[in-house]
Amino acid sequence: MRILVVDDEQEIRKILKLLLENSGYTVLTAGSGAAAVKAIEENSDIDLCIMDIMMPRMSGIEATEKIRKISDVPILFLTAKSLESDKEAAYSSGGDDYLVKPFSSKELLMKVEALTRRYTSYKTKSENTGELIRLYGGVLLNPDAREVVKNGAAVDVREKEIDVLIYLAKNRGRVVSPRELYEAVWGEVSLPSSSNTITVHVLNLRRKLEDNPGSPKIVRTVWGKGYQID
Repeated sequence: MRILVVDDEQEIRKILKLLLENSGYTVLTAGSGAAAVKAIEENSDIDLCIMDIMMPRMSGIEATEKIRKISDVPILFLTAKSLESDKEAAYSSGGDDYLVKPFSSKELLMKVEALTRRYTSYKTKSENTGELIRLYGGVLLNPDAREVVKNGAAVDVREKEIDVLIYLAKNRGRVVSPRELYEAVWGEVSLPSSSNTITVHVLNLRRKLEDNPGSPKIVRTVWGKGYQID
């Protein structure tokens, strides 16, 4: 397993490198966001990126946004910032997990193991069964295998629920009306009662996938228009 450690402080890079190498990982390091992007471009076999957020010139958030244009490698943020808004910015940029400093070595290694295991498993599966779609908060959707994974664990999603999720994901960035969604997924003409069916399935998806179903980040409601995945 190859891990890229990104931090502008040399001492932290050394500590993390030693910790990870003692646990059997091969470690590369980068001292800036720009160097991290370059390392990902030049090393397609990296299995995990551990990214500091607060770095000069290019922050970890900015670096992650650039990395997401070229790679699905899981990214674990390390940061002293612990506000909910900070976490939301990290996940929105494409991050998979978040660890607030100070943290224990054991906690870091547990997250590293979970993320690398999930990525290796899904990278292999997606190569065999097709497209892999990354959603907010590190949720992974494999349409061909009809599987969803959150925090390294498979999510029990029913047939019509995953049909709804796949359709919205494949129309990412576009508002889909309840009528369009019903007719595409159920293959029937939409009736006034069909909106209730869509609402129930969306609520079930939120309950299973969202950290806070009352404030959804994956399947958003666009009031008066429909639903959208960003």
